[in-house]
Amino acid sequence: MRASKLVLCVCLTAVAGCSSPQPPKSVRANDQGKTPLRVVSLDFCADQFVIKLANRGDIVAVSPDATRDFSFMRAEANGLDQVRPDAETILALKPDVVLRSYGGGPQMVPFLEQAGIKVLQIGWGEDFAAVRTNVRAAAEALGQPARGEALVADFDRRLANLKPAPQVSALYVTPGGVTTGPGSLVDRMMSQAGLVNFQTQKGWNPLPLERLATERPAMVVTAFFTAQSPHQDYWSQARHPLVRQMLANLPVARLDGGATACSGWFMVDAMEAMAATGRSISVKTGRLPQDLQP
Repeated sequence: MRASKLVLCVCLTAVAGCSSPQPPKSVRANDQGKTPLRVVSLDFCADQFVIKLANRGDIVAVSPDATRDFSFMRAEANGLDQVRPDAETILALKPDVVLRSYGGGPQMVPFLEQAGIKVLQIGWGEDFAAVRTNVRAAAEALGQPARGEALVADFDRRLANLKPAPQVSALYVTPGGVTTGPGSLVDRMMSQAGLVNFQTQKGWNPLPLERLATERPAMVVTAFFTAQSPHQDYWSQARHPLVRQMLANLPVARLDGGATACSGWFMVDAMEAMAATGRSISVKTGRLPQDLQP
């Protein structure tokens, strides 16, 4: 049971490690004054880029997850038609270009391309370069290269202006009770924000409860979704009394759960929030105070 929860949480945060995006085959431009494109996106990662970069009138449909709590652009997705990643249904929409990260499975891309539909694969990465690559590739596919460059410039400006915390120890906690260590994109984000990851084990793993019994970070970073709480999942380690006490007593950077997903430009929102919380803390590490003992 716990293993399945771990897999689900990691999928929501990292969505199954896709390859770097490749330029679509001669996608028709859609600059102002030219014939509009018909655009469809097949999963919530692709939705983010379509909703942000495409002209709204060009969007034929987004995925059913576009308005879910884990979708960063969920508010902007309201009012857009939705489509499941079913090949025949997509063909009936007669799109000019389809964006996907994982939607429809591995056979969807060759099927659509054989039907003459241009497909852009939104890639995945573990660094900030993936953000720039994804934005530029999506903007080009959607006929909005200038819009993409403006978004990249804003992302880089905010990164450059980020005021990091003074190496504050922090533990990242998800609703499923897992955390991540060195090498992940979340760890890279924490480092950029001036935080030192309390979790030293690489990859995604359950919260280190044994270590937390005698040692604590200076702060906690949560990536809970809007309609969820850390206590929703009965089997989650986030329900452990020690974790609940930490969430109640330590400074917490509460992130929008969608801000850490999809190698999107919006991850800078999360870094700014983490840095702001970290800058307010002077204690880096220490023994658990009496009121935090399990």
